[in-house]
Amino acid sequence: MAPFGRTAGGEPVAAVSFEGGGLRATVLAYGATLARLEAPDRGGRLADVVLGFERLEAYEASPAHVGGVVGRWANRIAGARFVLDGRERRLAANEGANQLHGGPVGFDRRVWQRSALPGGEPGAAFELESADGDQGFPGTLRCRAVYRVEGERTLSLVLEARTDAPTPVGLTQHAYWNLGGAGAGPVLDHELEIAADRYLAVDAQHLLVGGLRDVAGTPFDFRTPKPVGRDLDLAHPDLAPVGGYDHPFALRGGEGPLREVARLAHPPSGRAFALSTTAPSLQLYGGQLLARGPGKAGFAHGPHAGLCLEPQRFPDAPNRPDLGPAILRPGELYRWETRWRFA
Repeated sequence: MAPFGRTAGGEPVAAVSFEGGGLRATVLAYGATLARLEAPDRGGRLADVVLGFERLEAYEASPAHVGGVVGRWANRIAGARFVLDGRERRLAANEGANQLHGGPVGFDRRVWQRSALPGGEPGAAFELESADGDQGFPGTLRCRAVYRVEGERTLSLVLEARTDAPTPVGLTQHAYWNLGGAGAGPVLDHELEIAADRYLAVDAQHLLVGGLRDVAGTPFDFRTPKPVGRDLDLAHPDLAPVGGYDHPFALRGGEGPLREVARLAHPPSGRAFALSTTAPSLQLYGGQLLARGPGKAGFAHGPHAGLCLEPQRFPDAPNRPDLGPAILRPGELYRWETRWRFA
């Protein structure tokens, strides 16, 4: 377990590196962050395909949730409030009047504790306890994150949580992907396929507008592979409010079964992965608001330097029961699984 540094408060942060199946990875205890993932191109040459930073201070300073596990609730909760069992709950707001990714000190801004990884597989396991009232959420929540290499060129992540009082739980992994590796330029040439027939529109605050909409005939139709940037210049009213893609897609199959839901490919290098998940929704964020600045290994961050594919429960579901489950209750297990299988 190699040291990575200390937080601004002096807490030590570890970095756990592992490899297997043709992949090499590093996960930080800070945020259970996927800080490095090396995958081969068509010629077998490895490159790091996730954005990140060389220093812990840069992770602490970045508002972009780079590579971390976010929670208790991924994405937005409108008005930083919800009603649970007839009682209004007020949350810590961190995006105007709304809450994003669990609040000002969400799970990606905590130091997780390393725990044992059963079975001896290459990987890393971490645990986090979120106290009752943390960021306004009720109940003490205990979480576990387990990264593993499974088989050839497959990285998996399992997130589990249990609570002692009813509380919203919806976690995700917030990696920014660039399959070209360092210096490859913007991700607009990446080809993306999403198994979704419907999506949700958002306003300028990134909050949901109305109900599910058909992707057919819109820039949100990724049912067959297309370059991410192909339709960004179209004058579509659902692209304009946020300057591109930052929208949830309703995945076929809903919440529950692990199934393949997306594919991302970088034709120049030949790198590609198939994404499988148990989540009901996939948030596509095109990275258009990424701030310019140094990353790692000479890779400069900036607009479209990476894109996010975030399997999660639907945004604002604690206020939108029509969008599926949101509440974890005592005695229940929240379980989220995602796999990235590289070609």
